[in-house]
Amino acid sequence: MSTDTGTKPLVLYTTGTPNGHKVSIFLEELKEAYGLEYDYVKIDLSKNTQKEPWFIKLNPNGRIPVLVDRSRNNFAVFETAAILFYLQQHYDKENKFAFDKDKDPDNWSELLQWIFFAHGGVGPMQGQSNHFNRYAPEDIPYAKKRYIEETKRLYGVLEIRLSDRDWLVGPGRGVYSIADVNVLPWVRIHSFAGIESLDEWPRVKDWLNRASQRSAFQAGIKIP
Repeated sequence: MSTDTGTKPLVLYTTGTPNGHKVSIFLEELKEAYGLEYDYVKIDLSKNTQKEPWFIKLNPNGRIPVLVDRSRNNFAVFETAAILFYLQQHYDKENKFAFDKDKDPDNWSELLQWIFFAHGGVGPMQGQSNHFNRYAPEDIPYAKKRYIEETKRLYGVLEIRLSDRDWLVGPGRGVYSIADVNVLPWVRIHSFAGIESLDEWPRVKDWLNRASQRSAFQAGIKIP
């Protein structure tokens, strides 16, 4: 059963994966920007804690992370992009990490595009590369090559986007936003997926380095 005994407005059920770190990084950004406090509970994937009945009530898909908002009648949110949007909607009142969809519809649309790009592309493809290179019970060269090459292709898309900007979305050279947070934790563990270096994508490498210097990013990747 859940070990949640905290009292802060939010509680994050998570573990140290790229998807978990997306949310913990953003929570740390909100903590720095607005003083938002949260608790977290580590979910032990090796024990299939995420498949226990109490967790399935929060997320029928049985995956981390899940956010529960105690301040809003224990409202539960699953899926990382949905959690990022939820937090931005309710707790980023000054739109420091996104854009006003009514006043700035073009940048809002681009934000959506890059979040959906990562949610349907980099995460799933790199996740499959992780699996076939690290965990598959049999060696399947075609699968390993297919997912590594697709991950590299998607890094190339990011390289194109970052050719004249620092961040994925926003005016000028861009603004650090949830679009960046939604994909950076995957790029951070590129070597785990079989891509030893980012030298082939220098702008992506610089982008990751910029984000990694943020104190909230550093704090977020240490959770849990």
